[in-house]
Amino acid sequence: MTLEGEPNMATVTIQEAQATLADLIHRLTPGDEVVITENDQPVARLVPTPATPPRKVPQFGTLKGTVLSMEHFDDPLEEFEEYM
Repeated sequence: MTLEGEPNMATVTIQEAQATLADLIHRLTPGDEVVITENDQPVARLVPTPATPPRKVPQFGTLKGTVLSMEHFDDPLEEFEEYM
């Protein structure tokens, strides 16, 4: 099992994967893949998750003028006067 010699794919047995799972995970880079085999048959693939882009920080004032506020928004509704 070597990841250095094969930048895109390595094959390890399930026993090797169990013994070195943390190391396998930490050495993965984008594009790498580790195939885990049992009895010379592939049973699983270990690939890195895609990096999520950083969240954009909203800029104050970018929505100026898009929110509509009515003059009488907070006035009690006529339909509910009997409940007050």
